[in-house]
Amino acid sequence: MQPTQEIEALAAEIAGAARMSFRTLFENGERFYYCTLFTTEEGHAPSISAWSWEALEREAVRQGDESDTPESTIAELIKWSYADSPYCCFKDENFDDVKQLFMERTAMAGLEADEWNREFELRLKALEQAMKMLDDEGVFALNQSRESVCVLVEVMPPDEINTEIALRLNRAESPAMQAWLAEAAE
Repeated sequence: MQPTQEIEALAAEIAGAARMSFRTLFENGERFYYCTLFTTEEGHAPSISAWSWEALEREAVRQGDESDTPESTIAELIKWSYADSPYCCFKDENFDDVKQLFMERTAMAGLEADEWNREFELRLKALEQAMKMLDDEGVFALNQSRESVCVLVEVMPPDEINTEIALRLNRAESPAMQAWLAEAAE
């Protein structure tokens, strides 16, 4: 299979899993400002995470009750953190087939640098294409205007590529993207 076909096939599988997870999540009626598909620097299969304004407020209150830190400070600290979100890995079972596809791909651990870079880039392109597909379907505008959501593909720990992908997936002038660029971009 050609790399473009591989990316498209992988993206379609990822989009299917992410679509089910995000649509189920959005049934809660909350207003989301952050939706991400994240992976590791080793190129593992992705998971989703998201933040809504309602979840951020609840989590800041919860953590504030457990510490002497003001809720506003906690909210600033966790606002863009995929890992601190109560929706991190939401409906991850939807990604079981995607995880299997990633395991069937070439093991990245044993690859030479050039081959490793090619494989990692292919995986990231598939993730980005999957989020673009969902965006084109209007998934991220289900409970809020699209302009108020920052749609991301992120590598953890954070990498500069996250900002490059974010600028391709979002209008740089959108309020959500402006906030992310000011507060969280690498």
